[in-house]
Amino acid sequence: MTANDPLASALSGLDNAESVGHLTHEVSPASNQIGQVLEVFYDRGYIDGFEFVEDGKAGRFEVELNGRINECGPVKPRYSAAADGFEKWEKRFLPARDFGSLIVSTSHGVMSHYESRSEGIGGQIIAYVY
Repeated sequence: MTANDPLASALSGLDNAESVGHLTHEVSPASNQIGQVLEVFYDRGYIDGFEFVEDGKAGRFEVELNGRINECGPVKPRYSAAADGFEKWEKRFLPARDFGSLIVSTSHGVMSHYESRSEGIGGQIIAYVY
């Protein structure tokens, strides 16, 4: 993991905090992309909530964990996938069918691969969670 990939740092921090049983975790620095990924985690039930906190610098997210993340991480390099082409990547990054989510950056914003598939838009796979 490189030091200048805030998404990778945020996801590994969440993964570590979750694995040792913490109830909260602070993600810093904050970015729009990290916020959108946290939004997908929240929508899919992997976290209980998150809040942006202004700190005079880039800001940070305070994330409420609920113990539902088994593993999460960034996808490097960022693969492009068509709306009907997620199955190959599900097999590679997720442990079982319909278990977990790929996080996809599309022209319509960041969403899970389920949403992306139902809206018929592809994008770049940036992370996974299960």
